[in-house]
Amino acid sequence: MHAQTKKISVNDQLVQDSIYKSTKKKVLNFSMKDFDSLFFEYFNRKNDPNIILSKIEFYNYTVRIATFSDRLASLYPDQKEVAAQNKEKWLSESYEDYLQYKASQKK
Repeated sequence: MHAQTKKISVNDQLVQDSIYKSTKKKVLNFSMKDFDSLFFEYFNRKNDPNIILSKIEFYNYTVRIATFSDRLASLYPDQKEVAAQNKEKWLSESYEDYLQYKASQKK
């Protein structure tokens, strides 16, 4: 899928790869409206103290958001480097970090 320098587990990387392969075609055809909807849904759910996403749900959001960077890179070739950095940032999001964030919300 991509070169990764991140701290997520091999198991989590396998989950990401599976989601990437199953959603890539659909996400690459997203409109900006589709992307905005996905992005805001993720942030609303992530920040809702009453919701804890499952590992699959979490990576479903982050991998699809990362994949959209490929679409942006093809639409805006001059932004390829920024898109690649954004993709890498989203793919480096770890479920364990997310769970720590959720635990800190409850304090």
